Amino acid sequence: MNDFAPTGLLQNCHAQTLLSSTRLRRLRIYPRAKAMLNASKTVILDCGDGHQLLGEFATQAKRSKGIVTLIHGWEGNSQSSYMLSAGGTFFNAGYDVFRLNLRDHGPSHHLNKELFNSARLDEVIGAIKAIHATYPHEWQFLAGFSLGGNFALRVAAKAAEADLNIQQTIGICPVVDPAKTMLALETGWWGYEKYFVRKWQKSLQKKIRLYPELGYKDNLLKLKSLREMNKYFIPNHTQFATPEDYFKAYCIADDVLASLSSPAHIIAAQDDPIILSEDLSRLAASQYLHIETKQYGGHCGFVKNYQLDSWLDGRLLELINLCRYPSGQPGKNGAA
Repeated sequence: MNDFAPTGLLQNCHAQTLLSSTRLRRLRIYPRAKAMLNASKTVILDCGDGHQLLGEFATQAKRSKGIVTLIHGWEGNSQSSYMLSAGGTFFNAGYDVFRLNLRDHGPSHHLNKELFNSARLDEVIGAIKAIHATYPHEWQFLAGFSLGGNFALRVAAKAAEADLNIQQTIGICPVVDPAKTMLALETGWWGYEKYFVRKWQKSLQKKIRLYPELGYKDNLLKLKSLREMNKYFIPNHTQFATPEDYFKAYCIADDVLASLSSPAHIIAAQDDPIILSEDLSRLAASQYLHIETKQYGGHCGFVKNYQLDSWLDGRLLELINLCRYPSGQPGKNGAA
């Protein structure tokens, strides 16, 4: 497909990051996502060890080309604009789509007492295994955005060990080094940190109403920054003593991706204000890993024109189809 070459304002990283989630773009997404939304049903997944995750599954009325599982970013959910946009694209192309909510994201706070943290990889692996067992397909794909991209790539690195069969994994602007990402949020444009503080506090307020015994209600009102929130919640509500230990637990730099056993593709932007593209050089070399970077795109943006159309959706579909049909596209009838 044509390379990503935005012009004018769309070359600005903040414009890309913000425009991708505007209300106007959401209005444009809904018609394309309508068929998927109409076919979607809410599913609660048993992830093992008493943990449950929530998702939405849309299946084709006729034979499906495969199943694509999508994972949102931090404080996003299965209804986020990018999830609807990508999911609708896959569904309209003939794939079944499962939009997975991470713990305490979307309307899932009631399912598990303990708080979400990004080191909870086992339950996400359990969710993918449950999806594949419940909705078996010959062709199974996984894609994630931002923190969801980090989760997707860690799942792929553990796929052989977990007996998961994933034909292709795609990480869009994945978190590589969480400590550096947190620093970028704290020191970059103030609006990003304010956004995540507000979203995280809202999520934690919802959780404490359901589980008041977690005991952080009074403390939450005093925490005004990501740094303050991490310093309180990590030692008190995770198995990690310090933020540094916690961030290391889900960092994918160094040798974490060396165990990949199936194709994985990263799409990133050199101007991403949240995930520094320089961190991509720290990923382990692997015959299975391909890294694609674009000069522009911001954080999970890749808006290609002023009609707010997505370059990314077409590229994701192209990558999945190339895996599905390596010798070329299927016939006009779309037959497998």
